[in-house]
Amino acid sequence: MTARSNPLAAFSDPHLCAPLLQRLERALEGKELRFMEVCGTHTVAIFQSGLRSLLPACVTHLSGPGCPVCVTHDAEVATFLELAQQKNVIIATFGDLLRVPGPDGTSLKHAQAAGAHIEIVYSPLDSLRLAQANPQSLVVFLGIGFETTAPTVAATILTAQQQGIKNFCVLSFHKLVPPALQVLLQDVECNIDAFLLPGHVSTILGLEPYAFLAQQYHVPGVVAGFEPADILLALCLMAEQRREGKPAVVNAYRRAVADTGNARAREIMDAVFAPADALWRGLGCIEQSGLVIRPELADFDAMRRLDLHLPATTKVTGCRCGDVLKGRIMPNACPLFGKRCTPAQPVGPCMVSTEGSCAAYYKYNLE
Repeated sequence: MTARSNPLAAFSDPHLCAPLLQRLERALEGKELRFMEVCGTHTVAIFQSGLRSLLPACVTHLSGPGCPVCVTHDAEVATFLELAQQKNVIIATFGDLLRVPGPDGTSLKHAQAAGAHIEIVYSPLDSLRLAQANPQSLVVFLGIGFETTAPTVAATILTAQQQGIKNFCVLSFHKLVPPALQVLLQDVECNIDAFLLPGHVSTILGLEPYAFLAQQYHVPGVVAGFEPADILLALCLMAEQRREGKPAVVNAYRRAVADTGNARAREIMDAVFAPADALWRGLGCIEQSGLVIRPELADFDAMRRLDLHLPATTKVTGCRCGDVLKGRIMPNACPLFGKRCTPAQPVGPCMVSTEGSCAAYYKYNLE
């Protein structure tokens, strides 16, 4: 494919990356920069492109809580497993969730093998078709993810309401990115100098929800795309802001992200969901960081409809996914990494998802 037919090719061009690396070196002035990305696609892009090996030695890449599967709490996974035991219920889920171990080591994959009716879908709307095809069963879509996926799930609920599909509901464990960033900055052990902000989430949010990074914590935040040149440009902007003592939240992904985000998507999301406290793996309970279905749409809320409750759980011995998600340790510092915990036999979710940092470390053979 030529650069003319692939408009993104220029952003992977080494001739463009080389001057950006030089610009980064000049901006750093030899000073340390610890940046965190909070998007699973950035995680994969950085590892896959080999950027880590090109960055100056004073730059440390931390992979944060940007993988939806990874931040799903043990108690939420246990609720999925409880749901799988109910009769006349069909679970509709994205594929990655199938292999996430619960507190006892079992997963939805095990439940499926034991007879639970679990279907992999590629869009929330697929679960509506599943409900129409199975009128005697209740189809429950497992709603995880951030602001990127929540509007689509909200639109699916509104469609079910409009079409009178009554055997469909959602178990909503959606999470909001900005509150998690605030918790990370309040943790002195995380020691984050700047954030590489998520491109996909920012298409919905725009810049304003991140303003507190610079205003309250004096930390730069840069919304970036996913090609090598996108990421290098973002790092240059971070380093230049720190050098000049002028932290700001800026948009370096204008070909996809508007500064104001997507107002229509937010309107749909707000029509269905309301903010609520939520559990995050590694981060605990974060105030107003989750999305629950509004009371007027209670018929589509699996928690209310099936009287589900989050159980108390204990941490899996030895698994340090929580510390990885907070950037406190690199994946290979976990005692289980590459030993008891591998992609074939994952102990923690960071080794399950294709966007998980442990899986990326393992795949790209980082010691």
